[in-house]
Amino acid sequence: MPIPTTHFDSQTKPRVFVLSSVDHRPHLAAEIDKLRPVIEEYVTIVGEDCDYSEEIKVEETDFVIVLGGDGSILRAAKRLGSKQIPVLGVNLGKLGFLADVGPEALGAALEAIGRNEYKYIDHLMLNVQVFRGNKKISEHVGLNEVAILGGPPFDIQKIDLYVDGQMATSYSCDGLIISTPVGSTAHNLSAGGPILRKDLQAFVISPISPHTLTVRPVVDTADRVYEFVAKRPNSSTSVVLDGQTITKLESTDRVRVVRDKSVFQLIEVTGNNYYRTLREKLGWGGEFKK
Repeated sequence: MPIPTTHFDSQTKPRVFVLSSVDHRPHLAAEIDKLRPVIEEYVTIVGEDCDYSEEIKVEETDFVIVLGGDGSILRAAKRLGSKQIPVLGVNLGKLGFLADVGPEALGAALEAIGRNEYKYIDHLMLNVQVFRGNKKISEHVGLNEVAILGGPPFDIQKIDLYVDGQMATSYSCDGLIISTPVGSTAHNLSAGGPILRKDLQAFVISPISPHTLTVRPVVDTADRVYEFVAKRPNSSTSVVLDGQTITKLESTDRVRVVRDKSVFQLIEVTGNNYYRTLREKLGWGGEFKK
């Protein structure tokens, strides 16, 4: 959770690149137009992109403002690739675990950043490689999770897990998820996995609908090498990273997951905190409502 090395003064506005998801969600255009004067009051916009195709000149940009939801944050992380710079997420979607600044709070958040009342929260990213024999056929970087999922004919998946080259266990399940702490509140949570604090340096492995009662999610350090082999994949068994299919699997394929060297940085302004986000987004009221 590093302290920012960039400090702003009252004479210099931060330089920002604005990313939005209007191409996927055109109904947001009017709301984004309303936010533009607020953004321009506090920062200098050096570039804009609504379809995540424009080059972001990171050396000329202090941070990125993402207007959308958590899906937009995932797209931004993918778009930045190996040249990650800090991101401020503005939630125009539903839950907003990552994009946790509401549009009504954007002005106050930007003003706080201008006063240097903020910090960076580091989020580990995962590197996914698929090997067919001795040949690497795919390599991608993700922020949330990678999953082995089976489609039609929807039969049981047999998946072996190796940790640091050693056989750990064999799953009989509908699929398998390996998630970062950021992704632990997504598909992993729906599959019955635990929530990990977002700055933990760990992965969680969660089987989907396991066919053995003793099989439970496992949390381990992100500094290990995790490998998966789908022993009897069907014609639809695939590797899916942050909601995007990477490749379909064959029985000899090996999926390797490690911590990526890149780190995704979210800007957190004073007043926001992790448990407050969980309490509000998940409805942790503390008691049953009658």
